[in-house]
Amino acid sequence: MDVKDRKKISQAIIKRLPRYYRYLGELLSQDVERISSNDFSKLMGVTASQVRQDLNNFGGFGQQGYGYNVKNLYEEIGKILGLDRVHNIVVIGAGNFGKALAGYKDFEKRGFKIKAMFDQDPDKIGKSYGGINVYSINELTDYIKANDIEIAALTVPKAAAIQLAGILADAGIKGIWNFAHTDLKVPRQIVVENVHLSESLMRLSYNLVNSGNKMKK
Repeated sequence: MDVKDRKKISQAIIKRLPRYYRYLGELLSQDVERISSNDFSKLMGVTASQVRQDLNNFGGFGQQGYGYNVKNLYEEIGKILGLDRVHNIVVIGAGNFGKALAGYKDFEKRGFKIKAMFDQDPDKIGKSYGGINVYSINELTDYIKANDIEIAALTVPKAAAIQLAGILADAGIKGIWNFAHTDLKVPRQIVVENVHLSESLMRLSYNLVNSGNKMKK
């Protein structure tokens, strides 16, 4: 499937793909060779029809009367997600959250390689966290251009993130993983994934309050 066709895939389906991939990985670790759409739907918490419809957007992969070959489907979804190649990442902001990202080793297993961290704090520049070196923010543009950096993770305050978005665009970054509490304005060709932790927590709060299982006061 070419890029033009993939643009027609809904965001709801795209959001489910990593879950498919995760569950398939778990099935592989249990030596499961094949699974029906019905059994897979029970794991995913969706209908069998939804599973088939989702996967049919990318070619189907299943066989009637057989189901899905787990290893094959795992590999194919990995390719769809772009996990069959390495994505070089820089983390901007060497605070607690930036350090946590640098120390999370599972990223590299998925093909996301954190190459460096950047900060403006002299006390952090030159240090290493999780095996990742911290450089001066003044070196950011040159580093991106010299090291084939594709993704920048922003773990900085709102004002800094807004300023850095333009710098990253000019440096040729292709994607921004944005943890700052603001929506960034960047050229259309740059893909931005916003991770607003407080909004996620508020959604959790809403669902708790409206779940019928309210905490007694």
